[in-house]
Amino acid sequence: MNGLDCIPFLITGFIAELVDSSLGMAYGVLSNSILLSMGLSAALSSATIHSAEVFLTAASGISHLRLGNFDRELFLSLLIPGMISAILGAYVLSSFDTSFISPLIQIYLIIMGVLIILRSRKHFLMPINVKPAALGLLGGFLDATGGGGWGPVVTGTLVANGSDVKKTVGSVNIAEFFITLSQTITFIALTKINWQYTLLVLLGGLPSAVIGAYIVRAAKREKLMIMVGAIIIIVNLYNILRKFYL
Repeated sequence: MNGLDCIPFLITGFIAELVDSSLGMAYGVLSNSILLSMGLSAALSSATIHSAEVFLTAASGISHLRLGNFDRELFLSLLIPGMISAILGAYVLSSFDTSFISPLIQIYLIIMGVLIILRSRKHFLMPINVKPAALGLLGGFLDATGGGGWGPVVTGTLVANGSDVKKTVGSVNIAEFFITLSQTITFIALTKINWQYTLLVLLGGLPSAVIGAYIVRAAKREKLMIMVGAIIIIVNLYNILRKFYL
């Protein structure tokens, strides 16, 4: 891989982490959308994202623990179901023909993009009575197969249900480290991971962790969420049209 080939992966990591550090979600769905549009298989894209995300979620989880953004009961409710479904999702993604899986994942990512836009408007946040364990099962599986979705699905639903925002975000982020680690170990066992891609995405994302804090202070969260959702929808619509019509 020459220098020019490295640039798209660095940019992917930079943009995805910038969004995630600003919104607390969408790292996976955005980076997966970009990597799929670059021609990576669904399994390789998800494996790349999650192997890089192990380090980012570890740093995030430690920060939330130190700040006291933690609900032990919520964390434990999410942990085991999320890990089990994450392993299952990684297994399914690694075992099926990616030419069949990719369009389904792109449709799922479009749905996630719509969900992010809807969640930017508080009057769309109708409470959904779902237990944390069930959310963990759903979020873990979708996160593995779609390359992302843990934050929008789990955090978004819990906050819509009226849970304490700080403790919810912190607990979900701490659980996400274990979810991501479970997926990565499964991908390592079942598929080949390109560690060069992983390193590039990780290096690209490191500066964004700092920059994102300033964006949170300067920009309106609602507008950022609308922009992110729109980007995810456009990229994945393009991916689907390119596959079937171009």
